[in-house]
Amino acid sequence: RDWATLSAWQLVLVQVLWALLLCGWAFGSELTFELPDNAKQCFYEDITIGTKCTLEFQVVTGGHYDVDCRLEDADGTVLYKEMKKQYDSFTFMAAKNGTYKFCFSNEFSTFTHKTVYFDFQVGEDPPLFPNENRVTALTQMESACVSIHEALKSVIDYQTHFRLREAQGRSRAEDLNTRVAFWSIGEAFILLVVSISQVVLLRSFFSDRKTTTTRVGS
Repeated sequence: RDWATLSAWQLVLVQVLWALLLCGWAFGSELTFELPDNAKQCFYEDITIGTKCTLEFQVVTGGHYDVDCRLEDADGTVLYKEMKKQYDSFTFMAAKNGTYKFCFSNEFSTFTHKTVYFDFQVGEDPPLFPNENRVTALTQMESACVSIHEALKSVIDYQTHFRLREAQGRSRAEDLNTRVAFWSIGEAFILLVVSISQVVLLRSFFSDRKTTTTRVGS
């Protein structure tokens, strides 16, 4: 569509949507990483007092899809600790300034590595408009932008969860396919051994045996 045919408020709306798409990933930390067996991986985040934070994680692939998770504040106080969890979400309010640490451990596994996804949100999203918290009502265009902004955030969350579910389902399907393939190979080998054994056994029943005769002299 020609940009000259767009009205002024439509141009503003397009610019706002473009800015949302560019800045949509600026808040929080999101990562998918490999966690080897007998390994532990820690991450650090500087947080100021009074900030609302949310830690969400999920094991995508590997073993029984479980991992140990531990969250500590700047003084080393344990805020959250779970053992062998597949997925979980924890929200807290920072009680002090400093560097917070959260770790994922796969030390209980001796040969299976994991793929772990986590999303660590720090603070609330800033208002879309500087005067969004004003007493007066928003204009129609501002209300539409706020609604679209919230809808886009929901879409991003849904897409993330669907991608994780798809990756987890694909991993389980590949693992099941590998087990079925090895089981089929084992059954084919056993069937071949039994067939050869039966043929050898049947041939032994019909094989000619040499008989010896002894003459007794008169």
